[in-house]
Amino acid sequence: MKAVVPNPERIDRLFSTAEARLERWYKLVSAAQAWGVKPDKAGRAAVETALAELRPAESFFGYPGLRLLRTVEDEIAQGDGADVARLVRRIYNALMSNSYRADAADWETSDDAADGPGMLRLPTRLDSGETRRPYFELLIVSPAPPARWPAITQDLRRLRRPEDQFIYESVVVGSFEDALLASLFNGGIEAVVIYDGFPFASHHEAPILHELLVTQLGVQGDGVAVEEQGTPLARALKRVRPELDVYLLSRRDVAAVAGDPAVARHIRRVFYGIEEPLEVHLSVIEGVAERFETPYFDNLKRYAQRPIGTFHALPVARGKSIFKSNWIRDMGEFYGPTLFLAESSATTGGLDSLLEPTGTIKRAQDMAARAFGCDRVFFVTNGTSTSNKMVEQAVLAPGDIAIVDRNCHKSHHYGMVMAGAQPYYVEAYPMTAYSMYGGVPLRSLKQALLGLKAAGRLDHVRLVTLTNCTFDGHVYNTRRVMEELLAIKPDLIFLWDEAWFGFARFSPFLRPRTAMGAAADIEAWLETTAAAEAFAAQAKTLGSDLDPGDARVLDARLVPDPAKVRLRVYQTNSTHKSMSSLRQGSMVLVRDVDFNHVEAQFKEAVFTHASTSPNLQIIATLDVARRQMELEGYELVTRSIQLALDIRRAVNGHPVISKYFRMLDASEMIPAEYRPSGFTDFVRAGLTWGDAVKAMREDEFFLDPTRLTLVCGTAGFDGTQFKGLLASKYEIQLNKTSRNSVLFQTNINNTLSDVAHLIKVLAEIACEIDEQLIHGTEGERAAFKARVKALMADVPDLPNFTRFHDSFRDNPAGNTIEGDIRAGFYAAYNEEGCEYIPLGSEEIDKRLMSGPELVSASFVIPYPPGFPIMVPGQVLDTGTIGFMRKLDVKEIHGFNASRGLKLLKPSALGRDKTIPAPGARSGAGGAKGGRHA
Repeated sequence: MKAVVPNPERIDRLFSTAEARLERWYKLVSAAQAWGVKPDKAGRAAVETALAELRPAESFFGYPGLRLLRTVEDEIAQGDGADVARLVRRIYNALMSNSYRADAADWETSDDAADGPGMLRLPTRLDSGETRRPYFELLIVSPAPPARWPAITQDLRRLRRPEDQFIYESVVVGSFEDALLASLFNGGIEAVVIYDGFPFASHHEAPILHELLVTQLGVQGDGVAVEEQGTPLARALKRVRPELDVYLLSRRDVAAVAGDPAVARHIRRVFYGIEEPLEVHLSVIEGVAERFETPYFDNLKRYAQRPIGTFHALPVARGKSIFKSNWIRDMGEFYGPTLFLAESSATTGGLDSLLEPTGTIKRAQDMAARAFGCDRVFFVTNGTSTSNKMVEQAVLAPGDIAIVDRNCHKSHHYGMVMAGAQPYYVEAYPMTAYSMYGGVPLRSLKQALLGLKAAGRLDHVRLVTLTNCTFDGHVYNTRRVMEELLAIKPDLIFLWDEAWFGFARFSPFLRPRTAMGAAADIEAWLETTAAAEAFAAQAKTLGSDLDPGDARVLDARLVPDPAKVRLRVYQTNSTHKSMSSLRQGSMVLVRDVDFNHVEAQFKEAVFTHASTSPNLQIIATLDVARRQMELEGYELVTRSIQLALDIRRAVNGHPVISKYFRMLDASEMIPAEYRPSGFTDFVRAGLTWGDAVKAMREDEFFLDPTRLTLVCGTAGFDGTQFKGLLASKYEIQLNKTSRNSVLFQTNINNTLSDVAHLIKVLAEIACEIDEQLIHGTEGERAAFKARVKALMADVPDLPNFTRFHDSFRDNPAGNTIEGDIRAGFYAAYNEEGCEYIPLGSEEIDKRLMSGPELVSASFVIPYPPGFPIMVPGQVLDTGTIGFMRKLDVKEIHGFNASRGLKLLKPSALGRDKTIPAPGARSGAGGAKGGRHA
């Protein structure tokens, strides 16, 4: 009979391996303690049941391992509940604290001293007093019978040497499916050794895995010979966790196996049988060491330990100006000496130059490219605002058209100004009830491109820039967006602003919706015969050159021509927002087959925007953040997703909290038309992983599970007010607010204690409101009801972009809406050409009715919602003015209430601009002779 992997109905349990595992051990500890107090048959049965429940999943972990688990069984057989309780409590505590990774005593089979009988020291030398060596687990996939697995593990232990950089323990499984289960459940696995000849099917009942294999990985075991499962398994493992090192031990023709291109892509090294076990051991250590290396950070540590004489312009370097000071020594005491020892304005001594990296920074960036699945990475030390402007300056020239999400970060709008590009603003779908926007529908993007094609301006279009995920968690179907738009313009460049989504690379479920994950999938697909066949079928129906006047084009699922596609994808991520980097640490990720055409421009953009005095500590933490995510990113991201789901379930399921607060789910954040799968909520009863994976794969938009929009208007708080209350009274910080909501997000820094604190605070606030309403007067209850109505029902309509004034359009009579934002921006530099009109004045209403048109002279950005509702050169309408008048937020950039709206005078509006023809520069990138890899 097959063992059953604990598989509760709740979908979120796949993300809660560590938490659920600890819960099972805690249940065993409780049962053992109860049996120790009352040693009867019922108590023993409860212990045996608890142990049986945790045994199947424990087969995927190195600790406590078979030896300790058998010791638990032996203690139960002896019938002493107190001894069982002591042993399982020790194991539970080791799992809770992760002390087993460094303390040999946790691996002992008894509570005796180190030299007592029955003692097991599994990893060796952990108690030697030497500097702690990182611990990881090695997955071994073997066709050997389970009775042989302890011997396999022991053979590898004997190969350990004191000089090894790391300590590892082995986990042995016997099938394709069990290997994938282990890689999913055990985030501590860093490498996999595959022995050819194992079967496909798991001996566990694992319906979650079966759904995942078929729907997410496209893997089925039928038709593959047992001796040939190794390469497909390596491919599947790299699809789930691309950071893993995979080694193949084969008894087939190893020369032929090693020469297989699929093996080269997915397997680090091939060995013949088991003839070189020490080489396997050394290879495993070396592979992990390559990810552990941080070239820049390692060198900076060495630099800080050297006696340096500094005669350059940085007095804080070495810290002498601080530690010898009579007045600022407290600064040195606060930060400690290391920070100042690691400071310099020099680029010698291995410190390298961020502007022209050739040494440790270059190596660190190359390693980041490997980790994030792209061709190149560039470190940025002044935030993703700068990263965005660098890319836009590099790929855009005056007169180019860029299709831009109107609700994107302000850096993109300013990037258009600096590049002289003409933004064609497209609108995200509105979420009026919460004063926020979602994502830009694919249909709107296709309409924009097809409209430009119909107007004869498609050749001017250079770039599409979108935010993925949005501030509020809307994740695009990046692959579908790029494929369909490339079908209309095959050399289109994509800039995906993933400031909030950098962590998603390290989740197998979210990775396909990242820019680089989707680009890799598109690149692989374009090489297949299926891609050519799909395009040929489309050409028969719609023609090889899509007709923008054909209504079917807008409705069809378009596929690009593999022979013409130039895959050009850029991604920016705020590393500091979701990984262990200091503030302003950012990266530009590049996967552009024509980067050689824009590399010179890119360097100029770097020179333009990057400081010549970058912060060395930010560079170092970008290096370290990459190391951490390659080695434990999967485990950390999985945990952060689980914590978010815990919060969602706790808030929406709490009898008092849910009366006044609730976390919005996908059905409230994403209209049904963009969710054909019918997915509504991660924690809905009866939801399966098949449902969730289908939604992730097919839906136009998907909700990032780590982003939690809490409605607070139903509690009588506007977003800004509630944010202030949480910060001032409860020491809880959050980022974004809207008219009636606040946004929480979990990340790799959060713990269950953080979750408990948040839930306690929300419960306390909810109970206080409850008490006030119960014991308050009718007038107080009426005031509360009116306040809630004002926040939740009396919400202003969200304004759309109108158009640029005709003086900022190349063809005012045309149907397309792109405009010269740069000319509008600099027109405001002429003070005599500007005027200020109070927002509430009758003059505004008269001009809206009868003219002359109101034309914005500046960006106006209210917080919230945090994007420009006015841009330079934009014609204002009643919707925009009405929204401004209803705003009750304190922070509005670009608007001085005492002076009024800053507008361009009608007399100042003229046409005086010279724009070079598009494509009149190197790297215009035609669609001929396509190359996609």
